[in-house]
Amino acid sequence: MNGAYMQDERILDLLTLQATEGLAADGAAELDRLLAAHPGADREVLERTAAALWLAGDVGLDEPLPPALRAKVQAQGEAWLASRPPVVAPGPRAPVTDLASVRAERAVATGVAAPVGPTPGGVSLGWWAAAAAVVLAIAGWYPRFAGDSAAPVAQAPVTLPAPVEPAPIEPVAPDLAAEREALVAAAAAAQRLVRWDWAGTPDPAAAGVRGDVVWDPERQQGYMRFVGLRSNDASVEQYQLWIFDAERDERFPVDGGVFDVPAGRDEVIVPIDARLAVAKPAAFAVTVEKPGGVVVSSRERIVVLAKAPA
Repeated sequence: MNGAYMQDERILDLLTLQATEGLAADGAAELDRLLAAHPGADREVLERTAAALWLAGDVGLDEPLPPALRAKVQAQGEAWLASRPPVVAPGPRAPVTDLASVRAERAVATGVAAPVGPTPGGVSLGWWAAAAAVVLAIAGWYPRFAGDSAAPVAQAPVTLPAPVEPAPIEPVAPDLAAEREALVAAAAAAQRLVRWDWAGTPDPAAAGVRGDVVWDPERQQGYMRFVGLRSNDASVEQYQLWIFDAERDERFPVDGGVFDVPAGRDEVIVPIDARLAVAKPAAFAVTVEKPGGVVVSSRERIVVLAKAPA
């Protein structure tokens, strides 16, 4: 155990003795010498705490104050009361003029009797328990005089967590079925809806296919719906839409865009991507072309065709 620690322990021992039994001349001199090295220390903190516990009638303090501490507290209390105007309580009670009256008033008000009477044998076990409580009460005060010689405690560096990048937000796929129904409703209400059913051809991809094409000439928008159209391998071939306009040369239909049919999909809805304005649609045809589509189709593989009923 180092010397500084032993010195601090000795200070606490002497302060405890001072608060509970009083110090002889040599003990007081030793305490003065030790506290001289700690100018911020409060040598009377234990006495005040012990007196406060006794006045409060704390559990376990069923013993009177030690004579030395009692005399000091009595003298300090009477000096304080002498400097104050008399306290007159309502009713016939007399002014409070001494410390004993303070405790008597407290006992009447709270119903808790104040400890009275001496205890044979000097300082009792109850007062040693009080001294321990006093030492605990100054646990937060003790570092004030011990800390001026203690080395500062190194603080560990605070490492903040790395910022977490938010997960990318996936775009919500449009509900093509709902969009198609909205276009159909709006165009039908305005009496401009073009809606024709698909008719298959002998091409193998058209076997059992059905569905329709809807088109709004004013909005220049439309959708194709297929049920049973065979899926394609986009690295080998793709489907391409052609729109025949009654006001254009039928040799040059308008390109409506290329699209794929994924495997395992029985029904697909495809938005029309017309590259030119269509003034008066006459027919819609879907062909099979090379990946990416073509500018002019040979029309060797027409899969489905939709046109106005005869």
